Amino acid sequence: MSKIKQTQRPPRHRGPGGMGPVEHAKDFGGTIKKILVTLDREKYFVIAAFIFSIASTIFAIYGPKILGNATQKIYEGAVAKISGTGSIDIGRVHAILKSALLLYVISAFCNYFQSYLMSIATQKYTFRIRNMMEEKLHKLPFSYFDNNQRGETLSLFTNDVDNMQICFNQALTQAITSITTVIGVLVMMISINVQMTLVALLILPLSLIFVINIVKKSQKYFALNQTNLGHVNGSIEEMFSGHNIVKTFNAEERMLKEFNKSNKNLRESGWKSQFLGGLMHPIMISISNLGYVGIAIVGGWNIIKGNINVGNLQSFITYSKNFTQPITSLAQVFNQIQSMVASAERIFEFLDKKEIKENKSAYELPEIKGDVEFKNVSFGYDDTKIIINNFSAKVKSGEKVAIVGPTGAGKTTMVKLLMHFYDINSGSILVDNHDINDITLSSLRSNISMVLQDTWLFNGTIKDNLKYGCPDATDQEVIIAAKQANVHNFIMTLPDKYDTIIDEETSNISQGQKQLLTIARAILADSKILILDEATSSVDTRTEELIQESMDKLMDGRTSFVIAHRLSTIRNADLILVMDKGDIVESGTHDELLKKKGFYANLYNSQFEK
Repeated sequence: MSKIKQTQRPPRHRGPGGMGPVEHAKDFGGTIKKILVTLDREKYFVIAAFIFSIASTIFAIYGPKILGNATQKIYEGAVAKISGTGSIDIGRVHAILKSALLLYVISAFCNYFQSYLMSIATQKYTFRIRNMMEEKLHKLPFSYFDNNQRGETLSLFTNDVDNMQICFNQALTQAITSITTVIGVLVMMISINVQMTLVALLILPLSLIFVINIVKKSQKYFALNQTNLGHVNGSIEEMFSGHNIVKTFNAEERMLKEFNKSNKNLRESGWKSQFLGGLMHPIMISISNLGYVGIAIVGGWNIIKGNINVGNLQSFITYSKNFTQPITSLAQVFNQIQSMVASAERIFEFLDKKEIKENKSAYELPEIKGDVEFKNVSFGYDDTKIIINNFSAKVKSGEKVAIVGPTGAGKTTMVKLLMHFYDINSGSILVDNHDINDITLSSLRSNISMVLQDTWLFNGTIKDNLKYGCPDATDQEVIIAAKQANVHNFIMTLPDKYDTIIDEETSNISQGQKQLLTIARAILADSKILILDEATSSVDTRTEELIQESMDKLMDGRTSFVIAHRLSTIRNADLILVMDKGDIVESGTHDELLKKKGFYANLYNSQFEK
C-alpha cells in the first residue's frame, strides 16, 4: 500500500510516578460497562486470573509472618544457649523455613498462572476487537471518511488498541494485586501491634503532601517539555521532507537557528521536569526511613514491655516496607486504567458509528448490458445544501459520458452516486432498469471498474496488484491487460518482471507507471461500466497518448464515465455533463456545447487560447 502520512494525536504523557497529566474518558462508568459486555467470551479467563492473583498475593503476604517466627526461634535458642539452658532448635527452624519456601513457591506458581491466563484473555479480546473494527470499517458510509482524518482512524487501530492491550494485561491485575496487598498487609500489621500500625499510617499523609507539591510544580514542565518536543520533531520533519527547498533557497542557516532555539527550549524544560520527577524516589525513601525509625522506637518499647517479640518486629518492618509500595502502584495503575478507558471509549464510539444501510430485500444484479439512467436525482452532502438538483440523463450501453468542470465543481460526486457511495436525497439511479437501492452493493460494484485520480497499490507483486479486482485471472489474461494499458514493456524491463515486488511506498516505480498499472487492473476486471476519474492526470503527454489509444479500445462496447480536466481527451464523448459549483449547468455533445458559447465553450477555449 502506498504510504499515507499519518496525523497522529500528541503523545500521551504521564508525569512523575505516573501521576502527571493523563487522558480521561468522558463517560468512565458507561465505557467500563461496555468493556465488561464485550469481554463476555473471555470473562472466565479474567475471573480465574483474578483468583490466582489474589491467591498469589495472600500466600506472599503470609510469608514475612512465618519468617518472623523463624527469627524468633533463632533468637530464643541463642538466648537459651548463652544462658546455658538450651540451644537453637535447628530442626524446628528448618521446618519453619521450608513452610515459608513452600508458600513463596505456591505464590510464584499462582502468579505464573495469573499471567498466563491474563495474556490469553488479553490477546483473545484485542483480537476480537480488531476484527470488529475491521468489519466496521467496511460497513461505514463514505461520509465517515470525508469527515475523519485517515491518521486518526489508523491511530484507533494501532495506538488505542495497543494501549488497551497493554493496560488490560498489566494494570487490571496490578490493581487487584495492589488492593489485596494493602488490605492484607494492613490486617497483618494490626494483628501484630496497633501502635506500630498507627506510626506506619502516619507516613502516608506526609508522603502525600510531598508528592502533591512535587507533581504540581513538575506538571507544567512535563507539559511544556512535550510541547517543545513536538516543536523539535516538527522542525526535523520540515527539514527532512523539504530538504530540496531548503538547499535551493540557501535556508540552511536560518533553519538551523530555528532548530537550535527549539532544541534549547527542550533542554530547559527537559532538565527541570526530569529533576523534579527524580526527586520523587529519594524523598519517598527518606520519609519511609523516618517511618522505620519511628517503628523501631515503638517496636523496641513494645518488646521491653513484652507486648511483641523480636520476630514480630522483623515481620512488621517487612510489612511496613510492603505497605507504601502498592499504594504508589495504585496511583500509577489508576492513571493507566484512565488511559485504557479513554482509548476504549474512542474505539466504542467508532464501533457505534452509523453503518451503510442496505435494503434487506436487496437482490443480486443479473448480467447487465450497461444502460444507466439518472432520474430526477437530487443530492447534497449536507441536507441543508443540495448541490445536484433534479438531474436526469439516459446513458445507453456502450456510450461514453464525460463529466467536466473546474476543480471542486463536484465531478467525482456523480460517479460516487452511481457507485452508491452515498444515498441520494430524491430521485433514482437505474442500471439496466434496476434501481441501485434494490440491488446488493457487492453485485453493483462488481459490474463497475474504476480508475481513481489517487493511485492505490498495495505491498506485493505487480501480478497480485493487477489481479486485485479479478483474483481468478490467468497469467495470460494479466499480460493481455497490461499490453492494452501499454505497461507490459515497462514490466518486462524489471528484474523479476510480473513478480517484481512493489514496496510499501511504491518508490521503485514512477507516478505515471503506477497510474498505468491501475488502468491495467481496471481492464482485467472487464466490467460493463467503466469510470475513469482523472486517469491521465499524472501521466506525461506521450504516455497520455498511448493510454488514450488503449482507453478508446477498452471503452468500445462499455458504458464509460470519464472525468477529465484536459478537454481535448473527451471531444468524441456521446454526452458531456458540464458542472460548476456542484451543479450541472450544461449538457450535450462537444459540438453542441461549443455552439452554445456558454460555460463549456469558455472552459474549452481557455485551454487552447495560446
